[in-house]
Amino acid sequence: MYVTDKGEKVFVMDGHTHLWDARKSNRKNRYGSTFIETFWNGHTGMSPPETVWELDRFEYYGAKAAEQDLFVKGYVDVAVMQPTYLYEFYNEGFNTVEQCSALKKLRPNNVVLNGRIDPRNGKKGIAELEKEHDTWKFKGVKMYTAEWKGKSKGYKLSEPCVKPYLEKLLELGIKNVHLHKGPTIHPLSLDAFDVNDVDDVATLYPDLNFIVDHCGIPRLEDFCWIANQEPNVYGGLAIITAFTHTRPRYFQRLLVDLLYYLGPDRLLFGSDYAIWEPSWIVEKLMKFEFDEASAEEAQTHLTLEVKKKIMGENMAKLYDINPTEFLRKSATDSSAIAAE
Repeated sequence: MYVTDKGEKVFVMDGHTHLWDARKSNRKNRYGSTFIETFWNGHTGMSPPETVWELDRFEYYGAKAAEQDLFVKGYVDVAVMQPTYLYEFYNEGFNTVEQCSALKKLRPNNVVLNGRIDPRNGKKGIAELEKEHDTWKFKGVKMYTAEWKGKSKGYKLSEPCVKPYLEKLLELGIKNVHLHKGPTIHPLSLDAFDVNDVDDVATLYPDLNFIVDHCGIPRLEDFCWIANQEPNVYGGLAIITAFTHTRPRYFQRLLVDLLYYLGPDRLLFGSDYAIWEPSWIVEKLMKFEFDEASAEEAQTHLTLEVKKKIMGENMAKLYDINPTEFLRKSATDSSAIAAE
């Protein structure tokens, strides 16, 4: 929870977090190195100097450290974990449901553990989804369209293999589909992250929510036009939020476009932890203000009401969480622990 200078409580739901293992012992090939190096360059190049980690910790930080960074230091009330397997690069996977479950077990009330689907896995993948859903009761899944699988260097949401998976999500009552559509990561292909296949599934499946993580950048304009016509498309702000430090004017331009086309009700906070710690991002976002020209173009000022929506209320609606009740219960639990 973030508390403003005036004592206003702000519920924070981080919609894009991970618990990865990129240690050398887990790397299958050189791509396991170049993939985490891309993350490392973003971490060191865009973080405030005092928040930069040692490389060893960045490659593997574990559930206990994540608990501290997210919930103790980072203002986060609820973190949504987004699994990314990458078995072509990592022996035991980069960031699997099983790996992420360590934080879920440690902080069950503060963690939403999402599933992961790859339509190229066919019936076997659907059976795996059903089995994991029986255990974790997913409310969302991650789709990583640029992930390598054998000779395949990615897939499009418009391909026939995708439909059975989306139908299964509806059957299981899983309504949130997170799509990585943003900057490329070596050695993955930028074209495989193209956002222009989102409108196809969004139109066909109006009962599913499609959260486009990273808002399609560098194809932000394409994303904005798609989201403008598809009311079940949302913008996940992970990566975009990190520009508050190194490129605040660029961040302002991005946010103006997003607010103009989507409005304040379909933008979702994400830190992309552990590329960046949420603490400084939350602080900078809560203090960020538009100049008058930007507010006029965005058709809104960054009021506390708007910030509350972006920081947690919008995501909470998608995951059936009541922020007021959550904060009340958290305060009650904290008081009980203090008393003991």
